[in-house]
Amino acid sequence: MGRVGLTLLAGACAAAFISLAGPAAQADTVLKASHQFPGGKGDVRDEMVQIIAREVEAANVGLKIQVFPGSSLYKPNDQWNALTRGLLDMSSFPLDYASGKIPQFSATLMPGLVGNLDRAKRLNDSPFMADIKKLISDAGVVVIADAWLSGGFVSKKDCITSPESIKGQVVRAAGPAFEQMLAAAGASISSMPSSEIYTGMQTGVLDAANTSSASLVSYRLFEQGKCLTAPGENALWFMYEPVLMSKRVFDGLTEPQRAAILAAGKKSEAFFDGEIRKGDQKMIDAYKKANVQVVEMSKGDYDAWLAVAKSSAYDKFAKEVPGGGELIEKALAVQ
Repeated sequence: MGRVGLTLLAGACAAAFISLAGPAAQADTVLKASHQFPGGKGDVRDEMVQIIAREVEAANVGLKIQVFPGSSLYKPNDQWNALTRGLLDMSSFPLDYASGKIPQFSATLMPGLVGNLDRAKRLNDSPFMADIKKLISDAGVVVIADAWLSGGFVSKKDCITSPESIKGQVVRAAGPAFEQMLAAAGASISSMPSSEIYTGMQTGVLDAANTSSASLVSYRLFEQGKCLTAPGENALWFMYEPVLMSKRVFDGLTEPQRAAILAAGKKSEAFFDGEIRKGDQKMIDAYKKANVQVVEMSKGDYDAWLAVAKSSAYDKFAKEVPGGGELIEKALAVQ
């Protein structure tokens, strides 16, 4: 065979190889997921995102999700704007962090409004959450998985039980509604993301903080605190921290890819529901092991706090936020 024939044969073989390898050689679409929580340390919120990433890749729909934990891609408060603009694909995000943009979101971190994990689950399918999710969607974001986290207080000074017990303490309160209630009870407020609480307590900027049970453990706040107020039967603190996705990015995926993400979201939500019920006990065990005193609020303490909340945070929310009073009423109507 001459040189021309060999060249033609080689070209034909190469073309055949490219034809066969083409579809497999196409790179997967890679999405970026960001959150502020520690990665690889058992934080349930990180694990929710990791489950979604693993399930989506296993679905073999040409899609991968790269997870950036620990604020390594975006700062905590910058994630919402990035999601709405399509600059960030996915996030495990405390929704109240966006209440400066959409004030109604403060209802998802309203003192005493949830109470316990079973009621939190019922809230997900309520008219209250239908209103919240419409606001999320209208802003250009999609809810992939629901998550309500219980939480408590940790203090370097006195145990926080009744409203009187917090007077004079400098407290990091998660969100404006808690800030209003705690200030009304006599606390001084210092605002910061949960990822900065440890340093705040270590340097003396903070005396106490309230945050989720997951953050109370994963940020190792037991190394700084002297007393933990666990949720118990009277959980004052609940926060909605769903897995969210940019609607612009979601809508740009193929139908099989969107289906894979939604299915993965359901699986991560089911995992969360099981794990969060173990989380409070894990938190208590971790604090007791560190020789931190552990207390719970009594029903009387809870009712006293609720009275403070109604005259401060609830009242302000109803007066200043469009539809705020109706949102609170819808949430309280859930049995």
